[in-house]
Amino acid sequence: MTSLIPKRLLSTRPILFFSFIMLLKSYLAWMVIFEDGFSWTTILKEIPFVLIVYCLIEWFASKRKLLYYLIANLVMTLILFAVIMYYKYYGVIVTYLALEQVNQVTAVKNSVFSLMDPYYLAIFTDIIVMAVILFRPKKALNWKKESSKKENRRLVVSLLTVSIAICLFNILPNRASMNEIVKAEQMGILNYEAYMIFSKKEVEYVDQNQITQDKIDSVKKLEQPAAPELKGAAEGKNLIILQMESFQNFLVNLKIDGQEITPNLNKLVNENYYFKHFYQQVGQGNTSDAEFVVNTSFYIPPRGAATMTYADKELPSLPKLMQSHGYDTATFHTNVVEFWNRGELYKALGFDRYYDQKFFGTEDTVFFGSSDEHLYAKTAEELERMNKAGKPFYSHIISMTAHHPFTIPAEKYKMKLPERYENTFVGDYIRAQNYADYALGLFIDDLKKRGIWDDTLLVLYGDHLGLPIYSLDRDDKELMAEIYGREYGYTDMINIPLVVASPGITEPKVFDQIGGQVDVLPTIANLFGFSLDDHIHFGQDLFNQHYNVLPQRYYLPTGSFLSSKELFMSGSGFEDGKHYSLAGDGVTEQEATEDEYQRALELLNLSDSYVSQLPSWKEEKAE
Repeated sequence: MTSLIPKRLLSTRPILFFSFIMLLKSYLAWMVIFEDGFSWTTILKEIPFVLIVYCLIEWFASKRKLLYYLIANLVMTLILFAVIMYYKYYGVIVTYLALEQVNQVTAVKNSVFSLMDPYYLAIFTDIIVMAVILFRPKKALNWKKESSKKENRRLVVSLLTVSIAICLFNILPNRASMNEIVKAEQMGILNYEAYMIFSKKEVEYVDQNQITQDKIDSVKKLEQPAAPELKGAAEGKNLIILQMESFQNFLVNLKIDGQEITPNLNKLVNENYYFKHFYQQVGQGNTSDAEFVVNTSFYIPPRGAATMTYADKELPSLPKLMQSHGYDTATFHTNVVEFWNRGELYKALGFDRYYDQKFFGTEDTVFFGSSDEHLYAKTAEELERMNKAGKPFYSHIISMTAHHPFTIPAEKYKMKLPERYENTFVGDYIRAQNYADYALGLFIDDLKKRGIWDDTLLVLYGDHLGLPIYSLDRDDKELMAEIYGREYGYTDMINIPLVVASPGITEPKVFDQIGGQVDVLPTIANLFGFSLDDHIHFGQDLFNQHYNVLPQRYYLPTGSFLSSKELFMSGSGFEDGKHYSLAGDGVTEQEATEDEYQRALELLNLSDSYVSQLPSWKEEKAE
């Protein structure tokens, strides 16, 4: 460490020494996060913020100056490290808003550690070295004495003034950038973090009375069919919605070296209705966000998980819709209900009951709760009881064993991976999903034995991606290229399957139109013949609507959306955005239009406005 800078500079000019250290750490963060990596402009984007902090220390610290430098260095280091790790997990720039997620992060610590390349820890090297120095009393005393010398006040004031000016120059012109990663790159990471703390952007909500279904359909450019196909086809049947953990669409009919990865799902797909262009619409809450979107047909909030932001709202929902037609409703999840604030969400959604770890116990635990085999076995028993109670039921079942980082116990292995897949992230994922498919097969057989299957409509989909592009190393990317026959892209990453299966209703058919999780509720409502005239919703019936605009948030930059032919990813705005073919051919000629871009943003604003102005169920309960 000291060989990089002259020893006397280390001792007497801590402002320069610590600034140099932070420049090295910024270099590491930029190389991990930004496509263009580090350049000389990075110095002008990161170091001025660092100098502001250190100039304030030089101005105000009369004693313990070195201690304050060490603390400031540690805090900024932790921020950069958090940014690196969060990006590797979510593909977004973490902000202070993620502090509400700290208890969730501790629960998924294995997932976090799995993403850590050893060289990321180099960001703490100086802290370790300085800690060793400080535990050597003689050297520590000399360092403290020499570094305590005051810098020239005029120089400090001048440096502080120039640094503030440069920071403002980086921040102010780039506030309107739509893409959060572009915004952080334009401002600088530390400037962006500070901006997010102090920015108080007021959201201009649309008055709830002005938000009608006609207004939403007009923005979506929908025309309601006079005689909807399949309307009421599932009338009177039970409804099971099965949410598959981290299940991406490429697994469907996938064979590796002749070995079928998901034979049970493939049978469902090939004998029933299958939507191959179906996409996730989740955010920070991942699985719990998928539960929210599917059961409400609203979009996730602009910041935070839906379970944290909207769980106190009196939500129009699928459980309430089913209850109004005489259905018993329940949701099944083997984790504790407090995880992601689900207990509050389920009250807001109006489920009659929920079944969590108290019901399933801790038998055969994998990651956060009992295995999928245990989930399905106990759930099937309860569904049989519900089926015999004389009322049709709606059950939402959340699978979980195939969870990141996908390192399931060896006793759960149901396949032998080819050697090239062993000890890889992609290999672990495929093996975990092969087990999830095995458990799915057991569940379907159990439903048939108990006499439930023939009188049930099953809706199955993936909750969110499992293999983020930004989490894959070179070997993983090569394996994905082998699977796809081309480079793995953003459209592949967020593509999840949707299957609708019911004896006597469905038949082998592949649908080409695009859809998203927001479309599940209106699609189900049509199949059961339920009116949505009094239920605001932002999705559409996939059997009767073929044009779609699907806004995206969080995993993709704000302003991104899917249209019929491509994925658009925003830049600072529309003009510098990128267009990706849904066929996976990479960047394409512009198909998505600026009109669709504006309408996607309007849909998000309408959803935010409507849900934010809903009354609280807590207040109504108190009255």
